[in-house]
Formats: sequence, structure tokens, C-alpha cells
Amino acid sequence: MNAGSVAGKESGIRRFSAVFGLAALCITLSLASDAFLTSKNLFNILSQVSVIAVVAVGATFVILTGGIDLSVGSVLGLCGVLAAGILKGSESIPLAVASCLVIGAGIGLVNGYFVAYQKMPPFVVTLGMMSIARGFCFIYTKGKPISNFPPEFRFFGNGYIGPAPVVALEALILFIVAWYVLRKLPFGRYVHSIGSNETATRLSGINTAVIKMMVYVISGLLCGFAALMFIGRINSGHPSSGTGYELNAIAAVVIGGTSLAGGRGSVVGTAIGALIMGVISNGLNLLDVDAFWQGVVLGAVIILAVMLDLKSRRGAE
Repeated sequence: MNAGSVAGKESGIRRFSAVFGLAALCITLSLASDAFLTSKNLFNILSQVSVIAVVAVGATFVILTGGIDLSVGSVLGLCGVLAAGILKGSESIPLAVASCLVIGAGIGLVNGYFVAYQKMPPFVVTLGMMSIARGFCFIYTKGKPISNFPPEFRFFGNGYIGPAPVVALEALILFIVAWYVLRKLPFGRYVHSIGSNETATRLSGINTAVIKMMVYVISGLLCGFAALMFIGRINSGHPSSGTGYELNAIAAVVIGGTSLAGGRGSVVGTAIGALIMGVISNGLNLLDVDAFWQGVVLGAVIILAVMLDLKSRRGAE
């Protein structure tokens, strides 16, 4: 059996393991708490994980190329406060939405340029951007939240279509689009190929620099979209919004089976990873576990996921 076949088999096993783990969590929590399997609680979980899930979709593209984006939380925060400021100043929803998406994509373009064309380590570039974006959040708002948006805009993050939260439906649509791009379009194949063997991909005639830059643009664009969901949901743009989201997004990607080394993974796994995180958090709340322990549990799950990733990579060698 060749390395590619082994890698594919290992990736499939890890996705199955994630599904099994999610099912086991749901069964355990349904037995531990009568409130877990209620429709209200399940829709609440979907609402809570939707923003992180959208950010994690962008992170999946980046990590599949072997990169990393630590700026996503700060970019979400900056896009959010700028959109909030536009909403309060002009009350123009189209302008706020367009500005939010353009700013997010623009920041991603800057990240991607330095990574792809200046050959700088993505960890360093995005760590620097994390600090820059967060600083501008506080400069723009002077440390104060911007609140109270038009009801039409709030529906974008806090509305319902029937029993389903709008944010969950938005996240679902984005997952479907991302799945199609990664599985059915040449761009998606190039993303996987760069993560597997960038040199071979470049020698085959693919402009790897453009592809690498574009995955950071996608990450930034989805941060802008997630920012619209976030500020619409809480009716406020706060300068500290999105703090720690970079770790949660990476955790969802890794837990879902995407390799940190790049080349292997899918947005389906990312969706499962985000749900696992949401179920764990919700279950601990229902069981009245101290909130500080949630970080401990999440950290342990991340370490376990990375250990599985290392084992699968060694088995594919």
C-alpha cells in the first residue's frame, strides 16, 4: 500500500473517530442531564458554535497548505468594531456589510503576501497581525463598545427561520460552499497538493504563491463574515471581541482530523470538531462544572487530537 493510500485511510479513520466521539459525548450528556437533548438546548449549541465554525472554515484552508493564521480572532474583532461604527454613523447596512468583508479580505491579503511572496513564517506574520489588529480595535473604539444596531441587521446574527437560528443556517451554507471548493474545484486540489508537497506542486506548473496567498484572503474574508454574525448576535461591537478565537478555530480544525502538517483534512471534519467543542462546553455548563475547567478539558482534547495526528503521519511514512 502506498503512502497516499495509507494517508487517506488514516484520515478517514480519524474522521470516523471524531463522529464516534461526538456521538459518545451526546449519549453521555443526554444520560447525565435531561436538558441536553431538548430542541432549545440543541439549537442553542448550534448558535454558540456557528461563529467559531465559520472562522474555522477559513483556518482549514490555511492549515491544509501547512500554514497557520493566529490573527483570526483580532481580525474578527477589528472587522466587527469597524462595521459597528459604520452602522452607528451611517445606518447603512449594505455599506457596513461590504466594508466588513473587504477589510477582512484585505488583512488576509496582507498576511498572504508576506507568507507567499516574502517567504516569512506564517506564525510570525499572523502573530504580528494579531497584535496590530487588536491594537486598532482599541484605537478606533477608545476601549468602548459600540452598540444598538437596526433590527434588520440584528436578524443577521440573532434571528430565526422557523426553529432554526439564522447564524446556524449561514454557517451551514458556508460549509457546503467550502466543501465544494475543496473537493470539486482545481483550487481545492491545489490547496491539498501544496500541503502534501509544495515543491512538487510548483514544479508541476502550479503558481503556489498565488494559491497560498488566496487561502489567507479566504481566512480573512470569513473572519469578516463571522464578525457580522457576532455583532448581530450580541448587538454590540466590542474591542475585545474574538479574543482567543484563534485557538478555538485551530482546535476545531485539528479535532476534526485536519493535519497540522497540511495536505490532509476536510471542512466536514472541521464541522464535527466545532460541534465537539460546543457540546463539551454546553455539557459542562449543564453539569454546573466550573467555567475554568472548560479550558482544561479543551486543552486536553487538543493535545489528544495532535497526538493522533502525529501517529497517523508516522504510520503514513
